[in-house]
Parts: sequence; structure tokens; C-alpha cells
Amino acid sequence: MNLSQAAVAFLPQEQLALSLLPYVLDDAGDGSHDLSHLLRVWNNARRLQQEEGGDLRILLAAVLLHDCVRVEKDSSLRAQASTLSAQRAREILDALGWTAQDADRVAHAVQAHSYSAQITPQSLEAKIVQDADRLDAIGAIGVARCFYVAGRMGSALYEPLDPQAHGRVLEDRRFALDHFPAKLLRLQEGFQTASGAAMASARQARMRAFVEDFLGEL
Repeated sequence: MNLSQAAVAFLPQEQLALSLLPYVLDDAGDGSHDLSHLLRVWNNARRLQQEEGGDLRILLAAVLLHDCVRVEKDSSLRAQASTLSAQRAREILDALGWTAQDADRVAHAVQAHSYSAQITPQSLEAKIVQDADRLDAIGAIGVARCFYVAGRMGSALYEPLDPQAHGRVLEDRRFALDHFPAKLLRLQEGFQTASGAAMASARQARMRAFVEDFLGEL
């Protein structure tokens, strides 16, 4: 797929997508943060924008640039990833002639999207981007991404003697199943928009059902 074909998928902002995609598509080989992830987050953001409002131009720029600096999940710099991406987003938008005000709006949404950064989104667009990205971390897609990332990090599926961590601390860098109670099953509590919370509720139910089925087969 070339850039023009990829940009069309980001309707109705395909021209903006065409200008930004060269900065975010690479050969890093991370299937959890690739073009398909960007498309899913954009689709989530558009659904939320239809209910909540917000500027589609700011939203698409933030969606495309929210992971423009890649930091692995097990890196010591993980909590700084969204701040690094926000700084890079400003540089990119400045080079493309964006106003400082609009670049700042995008950068704030980028910085605030991260769970690790623990930054409260202030603008509607930042709230939508955070919700849209977190929706992609839960539900059926979230389950798939969790185990994909665990494989990339060399984690085991679960701790064989105490899979539910009744007598130990959760270690989600070592065991994929631990990531559900450690983070994924807690994400629903922090959604910023009413529309996002409603979508999260359905996806959370699917994810809980998966965990119950998984445990039932051990």
C-alpha cells in the first residue's frame, strides 16, 4: 500500500493524512502500533466526535502523531513516551506551517493520551484521543494486542502455579495474563467522554469474558 492509498482511509481528512503519514510510517515491525492501529484509533475518534463534537483536523493530527516517537513497553523511558511524541509533533507541525496555537492543541492531545504519563486531558480533542486510543487497548482487539506485545517482550502466557496472583504481586512484564488485572481491566474507570465510556463498557465485558474462559481452561 502506498501513501496515497493509506491516506484515503482517513476520510474526510485524507489530504492532512497524506502530509503526516510519512512521519509516522516506518519499518519498526511493531504490529500493535502500525497503520492498522492508527486506522482503528481514527475510526474510534470519528465515532466519538460525531457524538461529542471537536475539531477533526486537530483530532487526526493527534491520532497520527500520538506514537510518533516509539518507546517499547518494557523501556525505562515508557512514562516519557507521550511527552517525547508531543515534542516531536510540534516540530513536525511547525515544519508544515501550522500555527503555534493549533500545534499546541495537537501536542497536548498527544501528551495526554498515554496511560503511563498520567496527564489529565484538558481539551475536548485531548479527551477524545485518549478515549479512542484506550478503546483500542480493550475488547477483542485489546486481547490480541496484549498477547502480541507479550510475545515481542518474551513474556510467558501466565504464571503456572498462581495464574490469578492470589499469593504474589502482579508482574505484567513477565506474564501476559497479569496485564489484565494490572491495567486493561482498570481502563474503563478513566474514560473522559460519555460516548467513550459507553463503548468501553461493551468492550470491557468481552475482555472479562475472555479472561474467565482462559482461566476456565487451565
